[in-house]
Amino acid sequence: MAGSPNPIKRFGGVRQLERRLRGRSAILAQNKEAVAAELLSMGMANLTDVISWDDKGRVTVKPSSEIDDAALRAIKKVKVTYTRDGDPTLELELHDKVRVLQTLAKATGLLDPTPAENEKPSVVGIKMVGPDVVDADYEEVDGKTADGE
Repeated sequence: MAGSPNPIKRFGGVRQLERRLRGRSAILAQNKEAVAAELLSMGMANLTDVISWDDKGRVTVKPSSEIDDAALRAIKKVKVTYTRDGDPTLELELHDKVRVLQTLAKATGLLDPTPAENEKPSVVGIKMVGPDVVDADYEEVDGKTADGE
C-alpha cells in the first residue's frame, strides 16, 4: 500500500528492532527449559497432590513439607479465614489447568495456529435506522394554524 506508515518505525527502526529481538531470544534460549518445566508442573498437578478426603467428606490438607514441588508451583492462592467460633476455613485455588495445557499444546505445535487478529475486520457493517420524518400539513382555521398560532 502506497503511503501507508511503516510499522517498523514504531519500534525505532530495523536496527533497533533487531537489537530488541536479539536480547529477548538470548533470554528465552537460556530459560526455555525452565519455562517448559514450570508449565508442565502446573499442567500435571492434581488437587489430590495437596488435599485428600474420606468417604464421609472430611477434607484434610497435606502438610507443606509433604507436598511435591511441582504441586506447590500449581497453587495459585491459599486463603485461610476463621469463623466466629475460631474454626479455620481454607480456600485453595490452583492455576487454570486448561489454559496451561493450551499454552503447552500451542508451543509444541499440537494446536493449529490461530489466524492473525489483524486479518479480521474490526467492524463488519453498521446499519443505522432513524425515525421516520412525517411532514404535518397544518390546516388554517380562522387564520390560525391547528396548534393555535
